[in-house]
Amino acid sequence: MSRRICLVGASGLVGSRLMARAVGRDDVRLVGVARREVPLPEGARMEMLVAPVEGWPDAIAATGTQVLVCALGTTWRKAGKDEAAFRAVDHDLVLTVARAAKDAGIGHFILVSSVGADPASTNRYLRAKGEVEQAVGRMRFRRSDILRPGLIRGRRAEPRPLERAGMIVSPVIDRLLWGNWRKYRSISADILALAALALAREKAGGHFIHEHDAIHYAIRRGGDNGKPRTRCAVDLAGSASHARRRR
Repeated sequence: MSRRICLVGASGLVGSRLMARAVGRDDVRLVGVARREVPLPEGARMEMLVAPVEGWPDAIAATGTQVLVCALGTTWRKAGKDEAAFRAVDHDLVLTVARAAKDAGIGHFILVSSVGADPASTNRYLRAKGEVEQAVGRMRFRRSDILRPGLIRGRRAEPRPLERAGMIVSPVIDRLLWGNWRKYRSISADILALAALALAREKAGGHFIHEHDAIHYAIRRGGDNGKPRTRCAVDLAGSASHARRRR
């Protein structure tokens, strides 16, 4: 029986790769919720519910899904360098989605957050991410998985010069990050997508935080459902840490 997954944030890098990675799989069925039509990858067999943000709670309830993956996010630049506009997406909208999932009886919530997320951080981005993680934890989903990636590698629709520069130097920087610094290594959007799909099939309850190595481990644990290996195969072989479980 396939796992029905609601995807919010399909137009972004991680969301688009998750849709692509779900193509051809019979163990998952995606239902997207978005405010506008989103191009679907070739071969995709999924539903896309289009509604204004105010209608998202009703749309999420109508998906009839067991798991919700939230890959929403914006940037300081895209928000017009306005903190209220930035928080409206990365904080307020994400929590609106989480509450809608809880109200709809969806027991499993998967959130793409960020390494370094901390509600006490002086960095506005990391503080917003940390506040959201804290609020999600208090909602007491049957299971919640927080993914904390470093720099996310992949081709985005909109130009992000700083991220592009980071991706160019990341192969060198990543080799220097060991021990407690490994969690800051860059990671591909494909890996995050595969990890989210693998975690969506987990049945154990609890609140789990997955940083770099644990994200890779989630894919190995899930067996990747026989999908072709990606360029990350070498990284996966060296990952040994598990997710941290919080109650």
